[in-house]
Amino acid sequence: MAIQKKGILAKFFLVAAFMTLFLVIIIFRIFNLQYVHGDKYKKLSTDLTFKEFTISANKGNVYAADGNLLATSLSKFTIRMDLVVVEDNVFEENITALSIDLSNMLGNTSNYYEVKLRNAKIAKKRYYLIAKNIGYGNYLKMKKFPIFNLGVYKGGFIAEHKTVREHPIGKIAERTIGYDDKRGEAGIEGAFSDYMKGEDGLRWKQKIAKNQWKPINDINEKEPVDGHDIITTLDVNIQDITHHALLRQLEYFEADHGCAVVMETSTGEIKAISNLGRTSEGKYYEKRNYAVWESDEPGSTFKLASLMAALDDKVIDTSTVVDTEKGKIFIHGFKVEDSKRGGYGEISAARVFEVSSNVGIVKLIRKHYDNKPEKFINKLEKYGFTKPVGFPIKGEGIPFIPNPKNKQWSKISLEWMSWGYGVSVTPMQTLMFYNAVANNGVMVKPRFVKELRRQEKLEKTFKTEIVNPKIASEETLKKVIKILHNVVVKGTAKNIYSSNFSMAGKTGTAKKYIPQHKNEKGETIRGGYSSKQYIASFAGFFPVEDPKYSCIVVIHDPKKEKGYYGATVAAPVFKEIAQKIHTTTPIDIQSVDDKIHFTSIDNRFLNYNSQLNKTYTEIPNVKGMSGMDALSLLENIGLKVKVSGIGKVKHQSINKGEKLVKGATIILNLS
Repeated sequence: MAIQKKGILAKFFLVAAFMTLFLVIIIFRIFNLQYVHGDKYKKLSTDLTFKEFTISANKGNVYAADGNLLATSLSKFTIRMDLVVVEDNVFEENITALSIDLSNMLGNTSNYYEVKLRNAKIAKKRYYLIAKNIGYGNYLKMKKFPIFNLGVYKGGFIAEHKTVREHPIGKIAERTIGYDDKRGEAGIEGAFSDYMKGEDGLRWKQKIAKNQWKPINDINEKEPVDGHDIITTLDVNIQDITHHALLRQLEYFEADHGCAVVMETSTGEIKAISNLGRTSEGKYYEKRNYAVWESDEPGSTFKLASLMAALDDKVIDTSTVVDTEKGKIFIHGFKVEDSKRGGYGEISAARVFEVSSNVGIVKLIRKHYDNKPEKFINKLEKYGFTKPVGFPIKGEGIPFIPNPKNKQWSKISLEWMSWGYGVSVTPMQTLMFYNAVANNGVMVKPRFVKELRRQEKLEKTFKTEIVNPKIASEETLKKVIKILHNVVVKGTAKNIYSSNFSMAGKTGTAKKYIPQHKNEKGETIRGGYSSKQYIASFAGFFPVEDPKYSCIVVIHDPKKEKGYYGATVAAPVFKEIAQKIHTTTPIDIQSVDDKIHFTSIDNRFLNYNSQLNKTYTEIPNVKGMSGMDALSLLENIGLKVKVSGIGKVKHQSINKGEKLVKGATIILNLS
């Protein structure tokens, strides 16, 4: 018996010792967690349940020169509700009123919302979706709804903010306006991204369930500061004209792509730029900024540089006679041929240019520069062809001009260069050169931006930048302007002549060089000039007497069966642009008064805000409002909006005074 008691006692002490040891370990772990590693685990707990979220600042707006919005950031909100924090008595007293307000704003019946919210309350939903993508005006109104007006902790009101980038004039000039997002940096927005970004804000959120986070407070820890505005040189009216003139021609000729640019002669301001590429379905969109990016053989538009160099060096005159023979010559085994079968015979240098004789220009340049090609290359450098223009926009094409000093030079380089082959330049370089001729020899750098503004205060002005104060003598300039005018009057572009207003310019038609490639069968095809693919172009200015605008049109791969010459494909686009600018934009009132212009913006903004704060039961009248303001106003009162055109509202599909039905679609036609 004593032995049995002794055994029991031993087991008791063993258990007691084990429990004591276990208790010591627990106390040690508690002490270790609380005091030794306490800060670490507190931080870990906080990190798991609380998190700092970035609130992206709105980018600055992009404006046209006349104040029209080209790109802007709109605030959009997703509204959710935490039904657990709403007390039962508060919910029952206000659920009907809340449902009525939601019905008036969002469109469904009040009974629909009441049933949904009651079911969500029963299910203890903490992140219940109320509405997505509502505008800022509706967000402010919704904050004042019953229950929601109690805030986050008592009313369960959760608002998630995001910004959406919108282009009020649609896809027009989209590539030049550009973007700065996951796609990269492009156009004006990409070039000035640091200036436009602003400063992001901060907001703390708490994790509630299933990786869902709700804001801790109604206010942000740090409010975002919006970015700065860009005032571009673009004119919405001229842009619209240019875009549609180019688009119509591309569609008719089923071309692969093309570009058209309008530049103000004296300032270098780009008033319009359109770059359209073809999809596999035959539609066109702003695919790439071809005018800035694409460097190709220009063809006969380059002959102006050749003629002007020879005239300025006084090795020829406009009356110098050259024998174009029978329209065909061979140089070192390579053929140079005129488009006119049989050639033009003996004609003057001026007529060589007017009829675009390849043989004539090659013979003139070969005779006077064959032994001193460096002198000719120096002229091309003076004309801005040997280096990029130097745009802030990324992706500018690199020109190529052969030089006797490098290995690319061959025994036919000079001759081929004289008629626009064997060289590579961008449309913007060619335009800058033609613009300098129109601008009395002063070469100005093309530019897209006028000003940078912060909260409507002017911070920086971009002034006209002179690249070359005089590219040629007065005598030479007068001669080439006369010849360029004659191209339209009695030369290759006589098909676009108008007695109502004067134009000057040069057609260009170049066979496209196709690099070595493999065909569908996997066979290697040698590189060479295509007999099916062409580049049609026209560069010039108007009016001739006092040039206000220069313009270039370049169209790639028009359907050969319909036409491929510059006179047929590109020149009509130039004429349409010039004619419509002449008739719709009186040249003598082109200047823009910035004070008036920005006062006008302020007035429209105040008028828009006053309308936004009204409570609507009927459709408002938005005729005459800018498309962007009308779009925002109508969306904020619960309508779905479809927009056609650009500019101001000309027609609305639902007349003013009709009963407002939330969720209905209204179509706006803009002028």
